Amino acid sequence: MEVIHPVILYVAVALGAIGVGLSLPRRGVNPQAIGAVIAASAGGLVILLLSLHTSRSGEGLPNPFFYVFSVIALGASLRMITHPRPVYAALFFIMTIISSAGLYLILAAEFMAFALIIVYAGAILITYLFVIMMATQSPTLEQNESLQDYDTTSREPIAATLAGFVLLAVLTSMLFTGLTSLPAPSGQSIEPGLLVELPGKVERAMRRAGALPPGASVATDDAGRMLLDPAAGTVTISTAAGGREVVELPAGLGVGNVERVGMSLLGDYPGLIEIAGIILLMAMLGAIVLARRKVMADDEDRAAMAAKIARRGTGGGL
Repeated sequence: MEVIHPVILYVAVALGAIGVGLSLPRRGVNPQAIGAVIAASAGGLVILLLSLHTSRSGEGLPNPFFYVFSVIALGASLRMITHPRPVYAALFFIMTIISSAGLYLILAAEFMAFALIIVYAGAILITYLFVIMMATQSPTLEQNESLQDYDTTSREPIAATLAGFVLLAVLTSMLFTGLTSLPAPSGQSIEPGLLVELPGKVERAMRRAGALPPGASVATDDAGRMLLDPAAGTVTISTAAGGREVVELPAGLGVGNVERVGMSLLGDYPGLIEIAGIILLMAMLGAIVLARRKVMADDEDRAAMAAKIARRGTGGGL
């Protein structure tokens, strides 16, 4: 069953292309407000049609946070490509990434959400800021704030908009037939190598389920490992009286995606994580140092200019 009729989808994509094209900065008259309204109308039309489809199919309306994250992501992405100041554009890029991560969380894709934040809002954004600080010219004494032409004017607004929205139309063509062929998302699973390493998770889950008597705790062996039998779905607990009992694990208890990724990264690749953090920190500090040196040089020029003006005022000449 079609989620959105192809004609309506292409009309919405065309409206979005027109709105984004008008919103891009240009010389002369700049109808950014009109373009933003048209682009917002196109996005709202698609979201409305998706909501109507889910309502008619008996699935109910989407999660309310879907609308919040969608509006923020679309608005921030539009402002990211239209803002004349690169640093502010980078901040809107962060907002877009965080909103997209929220949409992934709604879909129960925790790994994609946190990977999106770590990779894009972390590593790539620091690289962007590093390049921006090196390429941006500092203001002079005569002009406190200056913007370059490549920041205030789009080079090829029509070609860029057409290329982006043609690609968007192609990627969203799966909406014609729906997503019924995709497998259902898998839940948590009991894995001996991972769940045994999470005694706190097991104990909290058992207390919430009422499977752990007052004063009891999860038992461990001499090496500190939890006495867990994943095949039988049981765990050994230490009672308040000092004895031990074998009880069943709560239903649905297992290791989630985020926990699997965290255990893999910190357990198998701890050195690489530390090296990546140091590289990103040094890149950020390097960008700050470069920008600070430029500001200090400008301060020296201003001091020299002020000294010249003072000598002129006292008749000392140049």
